[in-house]
Amino acid sequence: MKYTISVLLLFFSTYAVNAQAVSDSLPLPAGPMQHNYHTVRSYILPASLILYGVLAENVQPLRNLNESIRKRVVAPVGKQTNIDDYLQFVPSVSSHMISLMGVKAKHKLFDRLMIDGMTAAISISAVYVTKRISHETRPDGSDDLSFPSNHVATAFASAELLSYEYGDQSPWYGIAGYAVATATAYLRMYNNKHWLGDVVAGAGIGIVSAKIATQLFPLAKKILFHNKTPFWGAVVPSYQNGNLAFHFFKELK
Repeated sequence: MKYTISVLLLFFSTYAVNAQAVSDSLPLPAGPMQHNYHTVRSYILPASLILYGVLAENVQPLRNLNESIRKRVVAPVGKQTNIDDYLQFVPSVSSHMISLMGVKAKHKLFDRLMIDGMTAAISISAVYVTKRISHETRPDGSDDLSFPSNHVATAFASAELLSYEYGDQSPWYGIAGYAVATATAYLRMYNNKHWLGDVVAGAGIGIVSAKIATQLFPLAKKILFHNKTPFWGAVVPSYQNGNLAFHFFKELK
């Protein structure tokens, strides 16, 4: 498993070196511009994903579709994998690796970590509350915390931040991040841990959380730090398998 994750991180590192050249050679649009990123229109897609997830939990034809998709993608008995437990963090880790390789991000390290922390706090809160309100039973029957998927929310939030930080350098960073996030969503269904509606809603929550965090970040930094960058770093929360943890990162000088 560690070998697999190392290969994925190596892929992102190699991508950091070549993404700009690929972008120059292919007719893809430029990354998200700051003045367009927080428009009402930009929230339509993730809000639609969340709405679909809610409907898929309550509307019978969509519940039937959930079951149909599960039967097609679920792993045979004994073939499940736990790679999705690690894959969800690859876009976030890769974002900082890309910066260390010299690719310019929108924000410095402390600011990125603060945005990461705000995004995680928003996403975890939304997922935690919704799970305990919905009481949706997982496909494997292990508990009633299926809706929405926290793994997928984490992966898509990180992919959205990856695109936000480096999208103006090359859209391929965001494309790669979303590819990994989509793979995470597929594996959650493959492992019989989530329905289609769970992962779709999780994706929407992750994207919205990232957008809200980046929009609130300037105000939060002004209130908490008076627009100054503390030397000590940042605390970033994470939620995994029912456990809440906090990780400390120090600002490098």
